[in-house]
Amino acid sequence: MAEDQMLVFSDAARDQIHAFMAEDTSDSLAVRVSVQGSSPIAPEYEMALIEPHEREADDQTFETSGFEVVVDPKSAAILAGTEIDWVESLHGAGFRFVNPNIKPLGSAPLEGPLVERVERVIAERVNPGVASHGGTVQLVDIRDNIVYVTMGGGCQGCGMASVTLTQGIKEMIKEAAPEVVDVQDVTDHAAGATPYYAADA
Repeated sequence: MAEDQMLVFSDAARDQIHAFMAEDTSDSLAVRVSVQGSSPIAPEYEMALIEPHEREADDQTFETSGFEVVVDPKSAAILAGTEIDWVESLHGAGFRFVNPNIKPLGSAPLEGPLVERVERVIAERVNPGVASHGGTVQLVDIRDNIVYVTMGGGCQGCGMASVTLTQGIKEMIKEAAPEVVDVQDVTDHAAGATPYYAADA
């Protein structure tokens, strides 16, 4: 398998892998790269040095710069074309994956009948309900029948946001669109400027 069909390692990443291998006394080591989760927000990648007995019959392998890379078939489909770098910063060091197959939430236009139904229930039922405590809810994306929303205003940073989502918003959306399997809040609640809303007296 050609390297450009699977993974591209930066010079820094290659050097670091060689350094890790030099510290290990085992023979015939390879580098296993895998995806532990295919979340559209932040998939979890894993790299590990493995010995020959840890390989699987259906693994895909290729050679690059003095070491062998091993990838399971499920991960291979997600990793194709991914660039791996080694980065060091004040917060620590580690491998960074730049994966062209993972599209950030909201990167594609929102369109279609399911989008229209979800946006309608948010506008007509959800937002009037959360407006009483200064909140707003906005549709970000729909993938694989999972609805992703953000909460703003008084809902951003609110300790009751997860309860609101579970007991109210999710029920309203699934009632209007039964094919929806889940509703997930992707708000950065830690950044809420006014996390707890107090109505004017």
